[in-house]
Amino acid sequence: MTETEEATLTEAVPPVRHWPALDLTGTDFDPVLAELMREGPVTRIQLPNGEGWAWLVTRHDDVRMVTNDPRFGREAVMDKPVTRLAPHFIPDRGAVGFLDPPDHTRLRRSVTAAFTAKGVERVREKARGMLDEQIDQLLKDGPPADLTAAILSPFPIAVICELMGVPAADRHDMHEWTQLILSSAHGKEVSERAKREMSAYFSGLIGARGGSTAEDVTSLLGAAVSAGEVTLEEAVGLAVLLQIGGEAVTNNSGQMFYLLLTRPDLAERLRREPEIRPKAIDELLRYIPHRNAVGLSRIALEDVEIRGVRIRAGDAVYVSYLAANRDPEVFPDPEEIDFSRCPNPHVSFGFGPHYCPGGQLARLESELLVDALLDRIPGLKLAVPAEEVPFKKGALIRGPEALPVMW
Repeated sequence: MTETEEATLTEAVPPVRHWPALDLTGTDFDPVLAELMREGPVTRIQLPNGEGWAWLVTRHDDVRMVTNDPRFGREAVMDKPVTRLAPHFIPDRGAVGFLDPPDHTRLRRSVTAAFTAKGVERVREKARGMLDEQIDQLLKDGPPADLTAAILSPFPIAVICELMGVPAADRHDMHEWTQLILSSAHGKEVSERAKREMSAYFSGLIGARGGSTAEDVTSLLGAAVSAGEVTLEEAVGLAVLLQIGGEAVTNNSGQMFYLLLTRPDLAERLRREPEIRPKAIDELLRYIPHRNAVGLSRIALEDVEIRGVRIRAGDAVYVSYLAANRDPEVFPDPEEIDFSRCPNPHVSFGFGPHYCPGGQLARLESELLVDALLDRIPGLKLAVPAEEVPFKKGALIRGPEALPVMW
């Protein structure tokens, strides 16, 4: 690189943009993110918590590169007060979210069996049965109803607890802890206390299952701890992250059904053409803005150039999966919902080593929900005007607080 080229890279530093914690409603795309995408493929942001600024990468190809490139690591994040949306870190030190390969690979391997296609299929019939029971009760109680409280919240909780091996009697506690951990509205201390309580619960459960040969996640982790493959602290951190991630389906499906109920033409097409539902669900997952701002950052471990911008070793870097899913170079007419979109390489479940292990489970739950609710309740519609549907405030994951429906 010549001195002139190096000087150009040094000078091409975008301004730092403040990104506030917005309480967005519906499926509206974040206006700040839209502005950042227009400003360029690599920008700089400052979030409400932490210190300093971080790079933001928004193009689909760049997002996939950063998330799959060993020059960007997660482990170093724990030692830096990186600017972030939440006042607290969700995983503990040593948890899979803050590990790099090979430790990350070793820890994920301990639960792989539960999240393979075969592992997820293991819970399909049980999940369908639980969902049918919940819809039976919904129909028995009659309209109006809150679809979130009746179905979209208890169903994913029941499924992830089933996969994790959490007894039914403890599901309520799991839900309460998760909601506090995923909220920035109650402050750092409340969220951290909830995380400690969930961690203590999983520590006891995993420890008690050291000799189990069952296929649920806590049994797999108990066996891995007993075999010396992972530490108890690592196992607990992974269990917490998986449990929390399992409830994200509540918010994603809440946005999905809000969209279908405010766009009845889309719902009607899915009723008429059930064979397109898997592709349609993928398109809805691409389109739905499933979170606020950005998630966990990475740290550049050496100098890296992205689209003419020099990212220096030690700099914090965020990727936006939401922005990548609206990249017009990859998704023609990205603002349109196109059930025939093919290919559809969305990154709603992430990419690279930290790809969400529960992606297949989330798809299964979405398919079961769409099939059951559209087929069993053909007259399902909103009970209030769309603008009166309340959405969660201070939440890291977007979704309706309640979804009032009638039929």
